[in-house]
Amino acid sequence: MAALDTDVVVVGAGPVGLLLAGDLRSGGARVTVLERLTEPTTESRASILHARTMELLHARGLVGRLGPPPDAGPGHFGGIPLDLAEAGDSPYAGQWKAPQTLVETVLADWATGLGAEVRRGHTVTGLTQEPDRVDVLAVAPTGERLRLSAAYVVGCDGEESAVRRLAGFAFPGTGPTRELLRADLRGVDLRDRRFERHPDGVANARRGPDGVTRIMVHAFDRVPGGPKTPSFEEVRAVWAHVTGEDLGGAEPLWLNAFHNARRQAACYRSGRVFLAGDAAHVQLPVGGQALNLGLQDAADLGGRLAARLAGRAGEELLDTYHAVRHPVGSRVLGNIEAQAQLLFGGPEMDGVRTVFRELLGIAAARRHLAAMISGLDGGGPAPTRPGAPAVTGPGTPAMTPPGGTDVHGAPGTNRQHTTHRRNTMGKLTGKTALVTGSSRGIGRATAIRLAREGALVAVHCASNGAAADETVAAIEKEGGRAFPLVAELGVPGDVHELFLKLERELKERTGATTVDILVNNAGVMGGVAPEDLTPEAFDRLFAVNAKAPYFLLQRALRNLPDGGRVINISSGLTRVANPQEVAYAMTKGAIDQLTLHFAKHLGPRGITVNSVGPGITDNGTPVFDDKDAVAAMASFSVFGRVGDTRDVADVVAFLASDDSRWITGSYLDASGGTLLG
Repeated sequence: MAALDTDVVVVGAGPVGLLLAGDLRSGGARVTVLERLTEPTTESRASILHARTMELLHARGLVGRLGPPPDAGPGHFGGIPLDLAEAGDSPYAGQWKAPQTLVETVLADWATGLGAEVRRGHTVTGLTQEPDRVDVLAVAPTGERLRLSAAYVVGCDGEESAVRRLAGFAFPGTGPTRELLRADLRGVDLRDRRFERHPDGVANARRGPDGVTRIMVHAFDRVPGGPKTPSFEEVRAVWAHVTGEDLGGAEPLWLNAFHNARRQAACYRSGRVFLAGDAAHVQLPVGGQALNLGLQDAADLGGRLAARLAGRAGEELLDTYHAVRHPVGSRVLGNIEAQAQLLFGGPEMDGVRTVFRELLGIAAARRHLAAMISGLDGGGPAPTRPGAPAVTGPGTPAMTPPGGTDVHGAPGTNRQHTTHRRNTMGKLTGKTALVTGSSRGIGRATAIRLAREGALVAVHCASNGAAADETVAAIEKEGGRAFPLVAELGVPGDVHELFLKLERELKERTGATTVDILVNNAGVMGGVAPEDLTPEAFDRLFAVNAKAPYFLLQRALRNLPDGGRVINISSGLTRVANPQEVAYAMTKGAIDQLTLHFAKHLGPRGITVNSVGPGITDNGTPVFDDKDAVAAMASFSVFGRVGDTRDVADVVAFLASDDSRWITGSYLDASGGTLLG
């Protein structure tokens, strides 16, 4: 092979091209990115990341660089609400808010930090394939013409791809018949609405935390006007036509028109040239699927190219890129077409929409569609380590990435497992949990454990917000989801204030206020001789340890769905005597009665209510730094050690899962055999 300027030329420095460039560099390949624009785009464009994409970014250590992204709410299918958190076993089930500008910035920093060369202002004008290389002609910002030779070229240059055109890829499909106008506006006061149907069209509006309102509008009688950017006056006129509202006085920050053209390259590979992202497929960008599909293309191709260039695989591995990704793209384009019909069809689609809403009342149907949109149904590359080949599809060999674990592509599947996917059964995926007193000790361990199982956890503390933030950070570091919640218990209005904050936070993240799991853990201890306990201290113990859990559960009844879970943290001191904690033990006895009676009351709704009684547990207090004291305490357990907070958290996680569905009204001894005598 003749001397090459680089191993791979990637055309297009959008998110797809940059992710590909980073993966190629991680695999040891030289890569040069050519981008027509002289500066990164400032347009809003796509803003949603789905579960499979988040897993891919997590495997590359990029989720933290994105914020991490906040929960973007439940999602939809063709404008009909659909909670993507029901997608399945993934710590990122749901959808996540990440503007394309941010994604592009993070990926650019990552790829260039790994050594990828990005040349902006370079327009590709020619492409010639030779047996051993591809020659790319481009015009630099100065007008200078240059030639680059590479082993392979990948077109990630969007809908109007120059690479696709110059390499002669067939691009069959259908042209646009419907148009969606979008705009980001400042200085306008519109009520939020989600794909609201009107006699003349469909309108959507959502005000962001920055005060900017994004609108989308489709008029049934409007013919697509081509790829041009609409004027604000056009958008204003169509909005008024559909909704009857005037946008006068608003400041347009971004204007865009999208259409429902549906095209897909007949083949994703032609010799030494490949296509990925919108260069390979054009579709209505509904629900963020276009960006996610493109990023998953790049993640699949990058590993294959890097493996081939490093001599770890033969040329046949590159052919499997089309074999894997083309069917995935075809399926996504099909579900987008179905959504377009549901979204933009007129009255003739009302019957179909009615049936679809009924079908989405069936859990299996919701899970099926949520997994399809999220890429969790086998339609996306596994979250492999950057530099490791995404070896998938029939007939592909198993490979071992440097320093990683074996990555196996099972015949006929596209599901792999690596050390980068969080080790969880995901039994609580799609669930929400409130754990009171979870900034430290057993509560902290419980919050982390529930998040590992996929739950979105409200980390509550009475006043130490910094400690709650630390628990949230620990959860997010593992790829889980949580948010802090500061509200003092045992004071007037405590439950009302807590639920006011809780429901607001849940609404922002999930679009609902459902609390699937309530863990009453918060408590205070006495620690004084019986004759020294004051009425004020006694009242304080009961206010926090008994009264607050009662009214938290009472208030939660409107948020708990049928089949919900309530776990109350009791104490082994309800079974053995310790005069120093007589009042504390009395409050925990009250907790056991709360459990017993509410279990019977809520049984008809399928809600289980149970107590967990920890024994001596190392909660981080100074006494556990004393080896002699620890040895003495350990002697009470038949296991010869003191409890760890995780010992109790695992019991709580069991009671929170469906595995405990036949247990209610019970006291589970989690004392390590302390009470056996």
